[in-house]
Amino acid sequence: MTAKIFAADSVRPVEEFEQDALRIAEAIRERGVGLGDRVMLKAGNSASYVCVLYALMHVGASIVLVDQQETAEETRRIAVRTGVKVTFVDDDTPVYPDADPVHLYELMVAVADHEPTAPALSFDAWGELPDGLIMWTSGSTGSPKGVVKTGRSFLRNLQRNADQVGHRADDVLLPLLPFAHQYGLSMVLIAWLTRCSLVIAPYRRLDRALRMARDAGATVIDATPSSYRSILSLLTRKPALRDHLADTRMFCVGAAPLDAPLVAQYVEEFGLPLLDSYGSTELGNISFATLDNPVACGRAMEGIRLRIVGEDGGELPAGETGEIEVDTPDALQGQIADDGTVIAAHATGGWQATGDLGHLDAEGNLHVPGRKFAVHRMGYTLYPELIERKVSERGCPTRIVALPDELRGSQLVFFVEDEELREPGHWRERLCALLPVFEQPNRVVVLERFPLNRNGKPDKKKLAEMAAGPA
Repeated sequence: MTAKIFAADSVRPVEEFEQDALRIAEAIRERGVGLGDRVMLKAGNSASYVCVLYALMHVGASIVLVDQQETAEETRRIAVRTGVKVTFVDDDTPVYPDADPVHLYELMVAVADHEPTAPALSFDAWGELPDGLIMWTSGSTGSPKGVVKTGRSFLRNLQRNADQVGHRADDVLLPLLPFAHQYGLSMVLIAWLTRCSLVIAPYRRLDRALRMARDAGATVIDATPSSYRSILSLLTRKPALRDHLADTRMFCVGAAPLDAPLVAQYVEEFGLPLLDSYGSTELGNISFATLDNPVACGRAMEGIRLRIVGEDGGELPAGETGEIEVDTPDALQGQIADDGTVIAAHATGGWQATGDLGHLDAEGNLHVPGRKFAVHRMGYTLYPELIERKVSERGCPTRIVALPDELRGSQLVFFVEDEELREPGHWRERLCALLPVFEQPNRVVVLERFPLNRNGKPDKKKLAEMAAGPA
C-alpha cells in the first residue's frame, strides 16, 4: 500500500508530497533562511502547513509554532521575544501590521516548476539545533510559556510513542487536533516516522472529518474527549455516519482527563475502547494505553520512568494518589526568556514534578484525574479535579472553580455540561447525592458545552471568569 497525504482538496503519495517539500525548502533558502535561523509558522491545518513544516525542518530552521487563533498583539510579542527572521502564515491568520509575512500559498506557487536539488528530506541538521522547536503552552492556568526542544529529542520521543501504541506503515492516521500543539504535531511526525498515510481533516467540522475518514479509510483517530463526545452526538443524529468509521482500529485520546462513561459508550458503539494517554508540552509524550493494555493512561514508554510522591516528597505505593513525577530523556531543553535566550531546564534525566495528580496501579498503569490544585474548605483539603472525576464517572460531567470565601475558605462553583440544559436544581440534587457535605456545590451552572481553549481542553480561564461574574 502506497502511503498518501489526504487533504480536503488533494490526495498525494507521500513521495510526491516530500518532493514538494524539497522544492519549498529551496524557496525558503532564497528568502534568506538558513541553518539555525528562527522562523514563525502560524497557520491552520492544511497540506501546505505540513509541506512547509517539513521544508523548514529540512532547511534546519528553528521553528516557532504559534496557534493560528492567537491574537495579532500576542503574535507580535512572541515574534519580538524569539527574534524570528521570517513569519509564515496562511490567508486566515491574524498578524500584526508590520509582520511582512510569507504566505504558504505564495511558496507553493513559486516553486511549482522547480526541480528539487536534494534527493530526499533530511531532518538531521534540524535535530542537532538546541532550539529546533519552540512551542507555546496553552496558558489555560497562567501565561503561555515558550517551551524549547531539540528536534532529535522530539523525534526520539515520538518513536517511543509509535513503538508502544503500535502504529504501522499500513495505518491511515486521522488527527482531529491543531498541528501547532504537542499532540497534533506528534501525529503529523509519527506519520512521517512510520511512513504511513495522514489525513488532514477540518477538526472543527467533524461531519466533514468523518466523511474524509470514510473515503481515506482512517485506521487510527486521535482527538480530545470533547471531540469524541461530539462524534457520539453526531452519530445519534445521523446514524449513517457510524459506517464512516468502519476501518478504525484504534481510537486514541489525550489533552484532557477522560471519564469512564465516555469510554463505555465507545465500547458499546464500536467494540473498541478509547485509548488514553499522558504527556505534556514540557516533558513530551509519557505513557499510553494500548489495545492489549487498554487501562487508564497505560504504562510509561520504554526509557521513561514514573513515580507518585506524597506531600513530604516520599514515593507512594501502588494505589495511593499523589503528584506524578517523571524521569525522561526527552524533556525540554528550557524556556524562552524575555530576551529570546533559552533558560536551561534541569539536566537531562532526573525526577521532574508535573503538578498533576495520579496513582499507579499494581501493574504500573498510570491513572490521572487532573491537576494538583488543592483548596481548603470547611476544615478540609480538597482537590477539585478529584471531585470532578468522581462525579463525572457517575454521569455528571463537571468542571469546578473554587472562589475565595473568608468564612468557609472556598466556595465551589460547579459547571455541568448538559445538552438538554436541565435546571441547576436537577443537577444540584444529583451532585449532593454523590458527595459529602464538604464537597457539595455552593452554586451550579449548567452549560450546553464547556468552553474549550485552542488545545481542546476545558478553558479554565473562561470558567473562572464566568464563576466570578454575577450569579
